[in-house]
Amino acid sequence: MAQQNFRTRARSSYGGAKPRRTGGNGRFRADDRAGSRDHQRQATAPEHAPRASKPRHRKHRPDRGDYRPQRPDRTTQRPTAHGHRPSTPGIDAIALGKAGDNLTSSGTFESFALPAPLLRALHAQGIHAPFPIQAATLPDAIAGRDVLGRAQTGSGKTLAFGLALLARLHGGKAVPGRPRALVLVPTRELAMQVADALTPLAKATGLWVRTVVGGMSFDRQAQVLRRGVDLVIATPGRLADHVRQGTCALSQTAMVAVDEADRMADMGFLPQVREILDLTPASGQRLLFSATLDGAVGTLVGDYLTDPVEHSVAPVTASVGTMDHHVFQVAHTDKQAVAAAIGARPGRTILFVRTKHHADRVARQMRNVGVPAAALHGGKTQGQRNRVLAEFKDGRCSALVATDVAARGIHVDDVSLVVHVDPPNDAKDYLHRAGRTARAGAAGTVVTLMTPEQKHTVRRIAQQAGVRPAIIPVRPGDTELARITGAQHPSGVPLRDPADRRTSNRKAPQRRGRR
Repeated sequence: MAQQNFRTRARSSYGGAKPRRTGGNGRFRADDRAGSRDHQRQATAPEHAPRASKPRHRKHRPDRGDYRPQRPDRTTQRPTAHGHRPSTPGIDAIALGKAGDNLTSSGTFESFALPAPLLRALHAQGIHAPFPIQAATLPDAIAGRDVLGRAQTGSGKTLAFGLALLARLHGGKAVPGRPRALVLVPTRELAMQVADALTPLAKATGLWVRTVVGGMSFDRQAQVLRRGVDLVIATPGRLADHVRQGTCALSQTAMVAVDEADRMADMGFLPQVREILDLTPASGQRLLFSATLDGAVGTLVGDYLTDPVEHSVAPVTASVGTMDHHVFQVAHTDKQAVAAAIGARPGRTILFVRTKHHADRVARQMRNVGVPAAALHGGKTQGQRNRVLAEFKDGRCSALVATDVAARGIHVDDVSLVVHVDPPNDAKDYLHRAGRTARAGAAGTVVTLMTPEQKHTVRRIAQQAGVRPAIIPVRPGDTELARITGAQHPSGVPLRDPADRRTSNRKAPQRRGRR
């Protein structure tokens, strides 16, 4: 994705509103008119002079005087393996509850310096033992060190950085318009799912967690930010809009976690991530999680993480070992019927295609023959996408037809089968698609539907991904198709699209006119 100027992004994402002035290099500017008037008023009026021209009932606005256009000095002392991190705004110490509240043991979350309310919330959800990435990173992250985590999707990264942030935030107080901690993610869906995982834990510790993503009301998000939020989970573009409009300041955001940094790089978000990190305290803590650390991600680590502790759980190709990989060679005329039979199987299935139009077409064809399928892509509204994911999670929709971009935020357990209806572009996309199944060490099956002319491309991608699947010719109704995937004959009863279910239940407006 080509880098966009912030001025252009603000105009397109905020309904045409004119953004605040920016410098020649596109960085955020703090010298808005309201801020300038405040400084002039302070210089000419007595210290406690009343503001006669300002009505008392006017709503309070957060001070915008801390938006600095210049890049912070990165030479500020940062923690090292033999030193301590200097105090940061809003976090004078790691508040972990009353003395004696934190129990200690080995092999469980009690072995970490987590607040007692947080431990009780984990136990209430049936979470007792940490995943490897959590056990590796939590001690350093809670201690305030910069952490670099290499782990695949489904390895437990969300709690790895989420528990550390909540533990360090515990006992503090949110400031209007100035979040104390930040999580940056590449997609709206991933932001929602991170929030779903952390909100119950934050509520147990008295902390406020909110999402700031595109596709949702800007004004409502601004109102929530003005009330004060401890932890913001955001996509880079929408957060940049709020900073530019003066509804969010990052001067007291002492902790930042960047999740799926490699996908950020693929989607062209790293320039915005850099701009956001430049506005946070130079002495703040950085947690970065990525499947790979090459190219632009490695440069980002070198520029913004100080003496990071690196923890790697598994290499890129290790996760494919818990999956069964198969390639089905199908004729063009049979591909639709084979996909529908696979979608009719019991359990959750994700089917990947390349374009949003193909996703709509495949989902519609499957619903027409009785398969509870829905499409997920960037062309749908956020409300439609939320409804589709909700029905996929609760089982009302068992087949999800998704594009690569939209599926980057899908983190749903118990997805036992992934189908490449359209082969991926490269090995990286193959592994990321496959990562929707076999999460947290569970078993899963990955199937690629291949037409004869795609044979060379599919073989090359599989070899680069480190898998060697056998090529099996199949037709609708074949025993081998049913044995591997559990494919069934669809019911043939047409079904309604869950994304449009709400609007279809509304009464149609009555026409008025001459009779």
